[in-house]
Amino acid sequence: MAQRIFLAGHRGMAGSAIARKLAARGAELITRTHGELDLTDQAAVRSFMQDARPDAVVLAAAKVGGIHANNAYPAEFIHENLVMECNVIHQAFVAGVRQLLFLGSSCIYPRMAQQPMREGALLTGVLEPTNEPYAIAKIAGIKLCESYNRQYGTDYRSVMPTNLYGPGDNFHPENSHVLPALMRRFHEAVQGGADEVAIWGSGTPRREFLHVDDMADAALFVMDLPQDRYAAQTEPMLSHINVGTGRDVTIAELAGIMAEVTGFAGQIVFDRTKPDGAPRKLLDVSRLSAMGWTASIALRDGVEQTYRWFLDNQAGLRAA
Repeated sequence: MAQRIFLAGHRGMAGSAIARKLAARGAELITRTHGELDLTDQAAVRSFMQDARPDAVVLAAAKVGGIHANNAYPAEFIHENLVMECNVIHQAFVAGVRQLLFLGSSCIYPRMAQQPMREGALLTGVLEPTNEPYAIAKIAGIKLCESYNRQYGTDYRSVMPTNLYGPGDNFHPENSHVLPALMRRFHEAVQGGADEVAIWGSGTPRREFLHVDDMADAALFVMDLPQDRYAAQTEPMLSHINVGTGRDVTIAELAGIMAEVTGFAGQIVFDRTKPDGAPRKLLDVSRLSAMGWTASIALRDGVEQTYRWFLDNQAGLRAA
């Protein structure tokens, strides 16, 4: 019998990639849109879990955004993410769900964490101010999973992906993450015949980018690991797993790739009055590598694939 899995956030970029992977292997997917189930409504989540009784839960739902969105809506980012996590994780436990996978983010680590960032860097320093509320919520999600495991013997695991990109991304010019925002900006510059593209910050910060299909593959790999193999690479109170490529590029280098892929031949300028964010965010993926998984989609290949998806879906993105 196929495993019945409730996938929260199936319409988002990360969730839809996981949905594709689960469907391909014959899992019975249980999904609900926000209109059908508000994950911030405790009573609604309780009722749903009691009725659905899934075998496992994948919590990919979150309120997400780039530097601008995190700065503009800090209260919403911490409140909505905390409430969703508490509701889904607790009500999954109450309904008898023994297996759960929580998707976090690499922003959980301190702003000046030693690079590359190992899992053990968690809670060792001050967070990046521009996304601290979101990071606090994601740290709480990890600790929720660990706490239920310690007290009740559940098998709730957490993966911390680096910056994701790919089909289904948010291409809003202000509220999106850096890669899709740059893709849209360079595309519109080409379409409009612009001779210059301005980019926030100095261009020197380094970022790691993971294609969402690689992330989905890694997330399910971690979820499927036998408990003894998972336990051998983790600790009860340090159980999350970094998911990334182990390689990073500067924002300036990313802009160069974007210009090549979109066909932009003008000048790239950097607006140093805008914030850079953390100087570097590279994950140490040795724990995941020791478990037997490595990324397979190169950045240039992934950007080209994502741009083709963007071109094919422009009509739906125009209003975004």
